[in-house]
This record gives sequence, C-alpha cells and structure tokens, in this order.
Amino acid sequence: MPELPEVETVMRGLQGKLEGHRLLRAVARRPDLRWPLPPGLAEKLTGARVTGFRRRGKYILMRLEDGWSVLLHLGMSGRMVIQPTGGSNSITAHEHLELETDDGWRVGFVDPRRFGSVDLVETAHEDEHRLLAGLGPEPLDEAFSVAALNQALTGKKTPIKAALLDQKIVAGLGNIYVSEALFRAGISPRRLASTVVGARAAKLVPAIKETLRDAIAAGGSSLRDYVQPDGELGYFQHAWRVYGHEGKPCPACPGKPACDGVRRLVQSGRSTFYCPRLQR
Repeated sequence: MPELPEVETVMRGLQGKLEGHRLLRAVARRPDLRWPLPPGLAEKLTGARVTGFRRRGKYILMRLEDGWSVLLHLGMSGRMVIQPTGGSNSITAHEHLELETDDGWRVGFVDPRRFGSVDLVETAHEDEHRLLAGLGPEPLDEAFSVAALNQALTGKKTPIKAALLDQKIVAGLGNIYVSEALFRAGISPRRLASTVVGARAAKLVPAIKETLRDAIAAGGSSLRDYVQPDGELGYFQHAWRVYGHEGKPCPACPGKPACDGVRRLVQSGRSTFYCPRLQR
C-alpha cells in the first residue's frame, strides 16, 4: 500500500495539473471500488473548478470551488495516471475514474484490486469524515512533537513498531518507513512502546521526520504497483538502509564481528527489518 511519501508525491502531481483548472469531463466506469461511489459523482465533478489539495495521512483531498472535497484513497494497488488528452493515449486497464481538464490533461484513477475509494465530503467538515476523524497528528507537522509522542506511548504495552503503525497515534506511517525510522533512531522494533518515552522519543521524532522528508524528495519508493502520476518511478527504495535487506551487512556497522547483518522478523503479520547490534 502506498505510504505517506508516495501519497504526498501523487498529491503534488495532481496539484500541478489540476489546481486552478476546471474539469470539463468526468467519467465513472463502475459504481463502486472498495465502497460504492457517491451517487452522481461524475455529474458533480463535470464543470467543477479545482481550488486546492490537501493530504491527510494516506488520503488525498481535492477541493472544489463549490465547497465540496473529493476524498481519494489509493488502497493496495491504486495509482493515478496523468496524460495529455487526445493523441495516441488510450484508457489504462482498470481505470475506473477519468477526469479531463480545461487545459488538455486527463487524469485516470487506476486500481486493479479495487481496494481504493472515492468519496465526497464538505470541505469545511473534512476532518469529520469517518475515515479521517480518528487519525493522529501528521508526522511532518509541528503537532507531532516529542511531547505528543510521549503522551501517546505512555503505558502502551505493544511493540513500538506496532504502535507507530497505529494511525491513531500518528497518521500516514507504514511498514517501510517505520522500519527505516527506527533504524535511524537506533531503537529496536521489539521494544515496548512505553519504554520509548523520554530520551528515545527525542531521537525517534526527528528520525521519522527526516526519513519521510528524504523519501518525499526521492518521489517515494516504487514497490509493486506504485509509480508517480507522470509514470516515473520513485527511487527512495535505493536508499533503504534496512528494509528488504535481510542478511546483508548493516550500513552502519559493516564488517564488524559483532554484526551479523540485517535481520527480519514478523510482527502482526508484517515483515520488520532491523540491526540487532545497533537497535536496542
């Protein structure tokens, strides 16, 4: 599933082509994805002017001039395709929603597994939507601070890896970037979340922010279905330090006898990668 850096990259791609422009045409090719599409969605979008974008966790909000926002979630395999209208471009397979702008661009929402979703919400009440209401702070915002993380982790008896994947504690983090941030902070994914409060949290918060900023700058990580809206691959996967590197030398302690390389363990059904020598 695309995580925060991939969703942010997709949002910025859409913003560059849609913001300030009118949608001349909208086509919904099926009545549902993960859930039913809003009734009359295509009619609602046709003729609408896009005024802005916002990302909340792993969700994209496209704001319209009439006071409504389109809520987009890419799900497991969803992606956005941006192409010039006309020419030799054809409809991409599994393209369920198509938008065409007044300056000659078409946007397609492609989702082979149909785990994504599209909904409408009043812009003034975006944060009250059932999918957004319970989300924690944005990790790149000032609200995600050491004090906030300390408060969220106090008394929590789950492993820190599982705690950081809880969208109620912090929004948008996923498996890849939690593994990478814990490595940068030198914290074991096995450690109980309640024991991270204090000095460890003071290392973890900047590590999370740094990891996400680096990933966004690289266009995210291209894994399985993810590409940027213009078809380019993200390349942060080439900068992974531990994720997917089971058995390889740890980049922070290569060749040292005490280091047996990056290890993999399964937590809550998901793979975690870490260096047992450096992460405590």
